[in-house]
Amino acid sequence: MLSKKAKYAIKALIFLAKNVDSPPLPVSKIAGLEKIPKKYLEVVFLELRNAGYLFSKKGISGGYVLSKPAQEIFLVAIVRLMDGPIARVSCASAFHYRSCDECLDEATCSIKKVYLKIREEELKILSGTSIADMISARQSTNPDLVLLDS
Repeated sequence: MLSKKAKYAIKALIFLAKNVDSPPLPVSKIAGLEKIPKKYLEVVFLELRNAGYLFSKKGISGGYVLSKPAQEIFLVAIVRLMDGPIARVSCASAFHYRSCDECLDEATCSIKKVYLKIREEELKILSGTSIADMISARQSTNPDLVLLDS
């Protein structure tokens, strides 16, 4: 399941990408417009900034902007940053593999086999979907989408 933290990160990145021509946007404005708790969004933005996805500007006209083009920010990286491993069971994880304590024979475990398939499909979708793709999909289903005035 996608955590609120990951969902908020994706929503905020979409918002910033839609408003890429705006001056730096303060967390409070983004939080209010996207209905995200401000304190929570500050934590999310700190992680996104530290990972190189955001640039922050301090001061009266300060705020956040994307530090990478939206077409270069893929959901797989954001979900991993916010939530950790993509796999739902540790024995199916590529980067955080750990055998299950209760497993008698991992080679024949039907749970692992199913979750490896799930992980592969999820990775394929997340790796192939950028923030720009999310905006395109949203605008094609909602052509009256209003962007923030600069």
